[in-house]
Amino acid sequence: MTSRERALAALRGEPTDRVPVYHTSFSSRAASHVLGREACVGGGVQRWRESAALWNGPRAHQEFLQRSLTDAHDLAVGTEQDLFRWSGWRLSEKPSERIDENTFVSGDRAGAWRVRRYDPPTEVFEVVEEHAPPGEPMETVEDLDRHVRRLAERPIDESAARAAGENARDLLQRFGGEFLLRFEAGGLAIPFVEHAAIWLEAVAARPDVVAAYLDRQAEERLPGLRALAAAGVKVVFGGGDMASGTGPFYSPAAFHELMLPRLKRLTAECRRLGLLYLFGSDGNLWPVAEDLYGRSGVAGHYEVDRLAGMDLDRLRRTYPALALVGANIASFTLSRGTAAEVAAQARDCIDQAKAHGRILVGISNAVVPETPPANIDAMLETIAKYR
Repeated sequence: MTSRERALAALRGEPTDRVPVYHTSFSSRAASHVLGREACVGGGVQRWRESAALWNGPRAHQEFLQRSLTDAHDLAVGTEQDLFRWSGWRLSEKPSERIDENTFVSGDRAGAWRVRRYDPPTEVFEVVEEHAPPGEPMETVEDLDRHVRRLAERPIDESAARAAGENARDLLQRFGGEFLLRFEAGGLAIPFVEHAAIWLEAVAARPDVVAAYLDRQAEERLPGLRALAAAGVKVVFGGGDMASGTGPFYSPAAFHELMLPRLKRLTAECRRLGLLYLFGSDGNLWPVAEDLYGRSGVAGHYEVDRLAGMDLDRLRRTYPALALVGANIASFTLSRGTAAEVAAQARDCIDQAKAHGRILVGISNAVVPETPPANIDAMLETIAKYR
């Protein structure tokens, strides 16, 4: 079987010639170890690299994009993956100022601006200072209500969906015969990056506001799903972070009332279009499992978090139609454990995949920068030997 055939067969519950593999993410340092050269992949480091490329002009940015795609492909080949994550984190806003090698300003110093600084040891590129002029406040649930109402009044811009469809056609032409490709679409989540406390308050006090926001979010996702399906895409990665190691950020009742109806709308459209919809979140999702896995219509779950209790055997026995992707070698074990512990965990995942099917074995979250090279080797060698 080709990698594409193997991955797609596993997601559909069909037999495969060997266990399929997919690793959710590699840091640049870890990928560089695998490739034996500096690898233009990763998370925050890629945002920093893109900022630098944009600062240096269109030619530098185009070279960055091509190098990123080449290195992502070489990494997928070098780690014998069957599902290809062709793009990592992006930050496509051109900086307005470069303070030093690692620090950029975006925006206008006379208005709204942000300073981001790159930290090489951690490969983090985060906002360290920002200023927003007086505008739409977001301090109370009432402010959130006004924000959602204004959002609902805006027409949906489908230009991004059209661009995504065109890009998908190009990528499928280049790599679709070799790999199953990862395309992100259908994201659905209550926001927890900014104004998390207000959103959580709204879940309890004004669920109607959250419902209206999720309705709008689902409506915005539909053009992208249709564009990708028209381009020939077969699988979409959706969902959104909603849990920690102890459980969801909000109650199962809130998930049932707020998330489930909108998620079902997306999965129904995916079935109509012939797409498999995968829901992604790490953390302990057992409290909402009946809704998420049993009622929502999702085809699978990615970022399957072993250390949060998301056990492959229990998941596959309880939900036999559920595919599990990037399952479920723990980033913590890979970065903090011994090579023997990593090998044992990888072998367990392979054994589960052979016993149950519908599992793509791999790192569930990320191979982080501080991961010992010997542990990376142990994971890859164990998978290659026993898959």
